[in-house]
Parts: sequence; C-alpha cells; structure tokens
Amino acid sequence: MTLLPVPHTAIIVVAAGSGTRLEAGAPKALVGIDAHSILRHALDGVFAAGPAQVIVVAPAGHEGDARAELEAAAGDRRDLGRVVTGGATRQESVAAGLAALWGDVTTVLVHDAARALTPSAQIDAVIAAVDADTGVIPALPVVDTLKRVDADSVVGMVDRSELAAAQTPQGFPRDLLVSAYTAAEAARIEYTDDAALFAASGHRVRRIAGSERAFKITTPADLERARHLLAASGTPATTSEPASVTVPGAGVPRVGIGTDVHAFGGDGDLWLAGLRWPGEQPLSGHSDGDAVAHAIVDALLGAAGLGDIGEHFGTAHPEYAGAHAEVFLARTRELLAEAGYAIGNVSVQFQGSRPRFSTRRPEAEAALSAALGGAPVSVTATTTDGLGFPGRGEGISVTAIALVVPDGSSSHGGRPVTPE
Repeated sequence: MTLLPVPHTAIIVVAAGSGTRLEAGAPKALVGIDAHSILRHALDGVFAAGPAQVIVVAPAGHEGDARAELEAAAGDRRDLGRVVTGGATRQESVAAGLAALWGDVTTVLVHDAARALTPSAQIDAVIAAVDADTGVIPALPVVDTLKRVDADSVVGMVDRSELAAAQTPQGFPRDLLVSAYTAAEAARIEYTDDAALFAASGHRVRRIAGSERAFKITTPADLERARHLLAASGTPATTSEPASVTVPGAGVPRVGIGTDVHAFGGDGDLWLAGLRWPGEQPLSGHSDGDAVAHAIVDALLGAAGLGDIGEHFGTAHPEYAGAHAEVFLARTRELLAEAGYAIGNVSVQFQGSRPRFSTRRPEAEAALSAALGGAPVSVTATTTDGLGFPGRGEGISVTAIALVVPDGSSSHGGRPVTPE
C-alpha cells in the first residue's frame, strides 16, 4: 500500500442534485456525457489537479454509484477520497462535506459536479489564490446587455462592468468557512453559493479568471454542448495533460458544409454577407435573415462537430433576434476556440437574382473575415438563369464550405486558464 502525504487542501464535490431540469430521469451527476458520467468527468478534473482530500456529496441511495466513480477517477489516490450523503438543500450537502474534513485540512474548495468540464488548471489556480482571511471564486465577465424588468416592461439598464458570472470551485480558509456555515445554520438563511454565505459573515471574497469550459450542465442543451466539446476536442477536457487515447480524426484539419435559404419579406433593408443593402427588400428570418452568414456558421459548426445554427442561435435563444452577421460569426469563432479549433478559411456562394454583388465583394469579404478573427473568406454570387425560387426572385440560397484546424495553443484543446 502506498502511503500518501496528508494534504492541507480538501475539495468537496457537490453531486447530490436531482437534476430535474436536465430531464434525464436520474440524479444529474450520474447522467452520462459520453462513456462517462457528469460526476466522473468532474472527478477526472479534480484528481488531475494537485493532491487534495476529495469528498463527494452523493444523492441519498446512490452512494455506491458515487463511490465507484470516485475510485475510477482517483486511481492510486483512492485513499484520498470519501463519499458522504447529501442533504435536502445544497447548503446542507456542503455542510455534510465539511463535517468529513480531515484535521490537517486548512483550505477548502467547494465544486459543483455539474461543472464537469472545469479544467484542472482552474482548480489549481483557486487553491493557490486562497489565503488566511480571503475566499476566492473564478468568474467570467458578463458580455450580454442586461436589462432591469418589471413583468414584461423594461425599466432600466444594468451596468455589466460591475458584474461577473461566478463559477466553481470556490475556495476558502477552512476555519472561516466552517464558522460562516455555523452562523448561516443558526440564522436559518439559505444562500445561492458559498461565496455569498462566506461574505455574509463579513469576510472578503476576490475573483480570479474563470474558464468558458467551466459552464454548468443544467438543461439538455447544456448536456449536448458538453458532448460536442468532448467529441470535438478528442481529449478529456478536464485534464491538463494530453490524452493517452487517440481519437480518429483528432489533430487533422476538418471540413464542414453549410446551406441556408431565406425568402424575401419583411420590413427595412436587406442584410447580406455582413453588409446592409439600402433599398433592397430584406430577407425574412429570426435574426436579420443574412443567409450568407448563417451558411458560414453551419459550415464552421459542422466542421468542428458542434451541432448546427439552430442549436446555438435558434428561436430558443431570443437574445439573437435581429442580430447581424458579426454577432453570429464572432460567437461561432468563440465556440470553435473553446473546442480547440481555429478557422482555416471559408468559401461561400449565394444564388439569387439580386442584389448585384460584384461591386461590394471586397467590402463583404473584409467584413466577414474581420468577424472571424481574420480568417480568409471568399464570397461568390451566381444566378440560376431564371430557374427555381432564386431565379424567380423569391429568395436566396447559399452554400458554404469551411476548413477548421486543431489549435495547438492548449494541450487539452481549449483555451488556457490564466489567474488574474
């Protein structure tokens, strides 16, 4: 038996949630992403970080399942792991984890198993940032425009420069966290996260940079996003080391094809190939109807194995209603970067009797290329000699082909996490 040094850090992995919104018919942490469960992926990331006591808070009745996942992820560190039973609330579950801490532990991280793809580098960064009187959270800047509302009425704006989207693991000095939990229990107050509970006791919390991969799996769409990221990267997204298993097609350029069709209709001006065309009849659509941009998005997502435009930008995403090409393309570029891909080039052709495109071709190609971070984009246009709906002037049909290549800037295929 190998004797491991007793660590001074513990990581409580909260995995006791029911996962009702995931609609999977099982506790969320035990739902599969690929060949492994959400919990297993989360634990892979935890054990890829520095040595720590690992406490999994499991749903009642599923402690054995959680133990099996813990031992599979831990390998020769299994002696550092323990499973405890969760409570009726998240706060009760964390309290159960705190009760299982070893005596030598001085730093405690609380991590949601639902953030299954959190890079181990983010976990190590939180551990390094905790000090004797300060808690630490990883967070991302808020990029959406936020509104203050009253029912259906917009009543004001929210200054997003003062906001950040909190992630886990959140790290704290043990003694202060335990005392904060004792105070919250005595006051019978439930907090949305551990940082809020810690701050309510008068302690300081600071943030470090988070990671796009540390998103929380809550809905079926989140689960599909995780599956696409894992399939596209070809490596375990939680670890900081290259995968030992080779996935067919990983590390080679990939090609995708996208098509889009929009009918003319609606009010305002036409938007096409990232440009506004004053005086031309617009195309109908959920956003601005820019069929050229939409076909490019589908080609890029398809090349990277990330689904299609409907999944990421469809009517279930009202924030993209009326959005123009630069919004779609910039976000698509981010999705590819998260999955470990860079854009090689894009070639796109649209069929239609109008608008007359040749005079604005350089302008359109420059606009599309800029939205894709400088990747080369070529656009051609043709008519159909009066045949079909494009020839009759009823709409526009577009086909795009995209090349994406593995981005070698990160060993695990995603963006590196750098603490502030």
